[in-house]
Amino acid sequence: MSYDEALAERVRDVLSTRRDVEERKMFGGLCFMVNGGMCCGLTSTSFMVRVGPEQFADALAQPHARPMDFTGRPSKGMVYVAPAGLKTKAALAKWVKRGVDFVTTLPAKKKKR
Repeated sequence: MSYDEALAERVRDVLSTRRDVEERKMFGGLCFMVNGGMCCGLTSTSFMVRVGPEQFADALAQPHARPMDFTGRPSKGMVYVAPAGLKTKAALAKWVKRGVDFVTTLPAKKKKR
């Protein structure tokens, strides 16, 4: 798996106060699951955040954000954030919070055995 391990560690730090965080290797990178739902993650080249369809337009209006197009088609409700938008701890925390805010509105998923 090829992703920015330093950024992964920064995300872990932001999420460190939560007890419902899991990490899963997905999309050729690393995803952070909160309450059983994918919150955010890292691919080999990008940081992605699951903001949900209702917050999608607002997220795209933020500097350094673009639609997530992992398969070649934009995915409504998910954005990529460029490294320039993640330089500070506060900036990263704000994006991670967007993902947490969305996934915590969803029903909790049961763990697979």
